[in-house]
Amino acid sequence: MRLAAVVLIALLSFGPALADDAGFRPLTDWRAWRGTAIPSQWVINDGVIEHQPGGGDLVSVETFRNFELRFDWKISPGGNSGVIYRSSEDFALPYSSGPEYQVLDNAAAEGGNDPLQQAAGCYGLYAPAAAAKPAGEWNSARIVVDGNHVEHWLNGQKVVEYEIASADWKQRVAKSKFAAWPEYGTIASGHVDLQDHGSAVTYRNLMIKVLPD
Repeated sequence: MRLAAVVLIALLSFGPALADDAGFRPLTDWRAWRGTAIPSQWVINDGVIEHQPGGGDLVSVETFRNFELRFDWKISPGGNSGVIYRSSEDFALPYSSGPEYQVLDNAAAEGGNDPLQQAAGCYGLYAPAAAAKPAGEWNSARIVVDGNHVEHWLNGQKVVEYEIASADWKQRVAKSKFAAWPEYGTIASGHVDLQDHGSAVTYRNLMIKVLPD
């Protein structure tokens, strides 16, 4: 009984940092892009990350190669943000290396009428197959990155699927602003980046599962 009690106390004490039965664990360690501290515009409290305009992007301390990331997001009216993955600080800008899961108020944000810029799409490249909930409401998201295979999910539905380095990918990149960065999307491992795009945005329940190489 004494041993069981000790184990129970340990689980209660450290449980939030442990992986769940499906292999997911909270993504809790963050810092500024190319920095060490957390900018004051980003407030992290009990699994919720709230951002007010300014401060620059927030990045995971860890880098990830193959993974599944689950999270909820809520954008402010007219707002714009995004989750960039496999982002490398060897490049001048977070989005010049890694693709972006777009976070947007489709109804009121600039670019919201362009399918390639709408929420849950791969920004500038792949339009989502379904629309997000309006500004001020929570949306659930998943990003799956496994080698060159990438999926975006929105509220339980797969809305984007693509293969990095495929003929289709190369053609789309060549026609986009990302053509200016030849290594865009090819970085094997990088940070998860929460974008400061000058809008208020909230994220919660960020859970990550590392997939085998």
